[in-house]
Amino acid sequence: MAEIQTTEADIGLIQRIIPHRYPFLLIDRVRDIVPNTSGVGIKNVTFNEPHFQGHFPGQPVMPGVTIVEAMAQTAAVVVGVSLNLADKGMKTYFMAIDKVKFRRMVVPGDVLELAVEVKRGGGKIWKFTGRGTVNGELACEAEFTAMMDRPAKENADG
Repeated sequence: MAEIQTTEADIGLIQRIIPHRYPFLLIDRVRDIVPNTSGVGIKNVTFNEPHFQGHFPGQPVMPGVTIVEAMAQTAAVVVGVSLNLADKGMKTYFMAIDKVKFRRMVVPGDVLELAVEVKRGGGKIWKFTGRGTVNGELACEAEFTAMMDRPAKENADG
């Protein structure tokens, strides 16, 4: 049985797969991609991000919804690499977010690792689990479902 090679997506490949840009591109790299199975997003959390101006002055904390969004962006890159969707204009839409729990604050200076695992996929609807950690300490966990929408031409051509 052939071993599945892991893959890495740098910021250039990430931008070729997902449409997000500043200030809403929330991952810097995705490593350990096993096609159709899993990957680990990396978010270098910096004080320069716009949400820290108001969340919260004097005690900056990364909003939980942005942590979950970073998980979803990681998942979209895993799907994009798995299905060779770079430069194809794929868009990803949340359909459900379940069992979200926040366990630790994520603050400037942290490196947030976002491990996502495919629970169901292959078609338009994909289901994932995600765990965000900082230095091995659990910060967030969630289950989420997303619709992967390719442009009409891509849908028609396969």
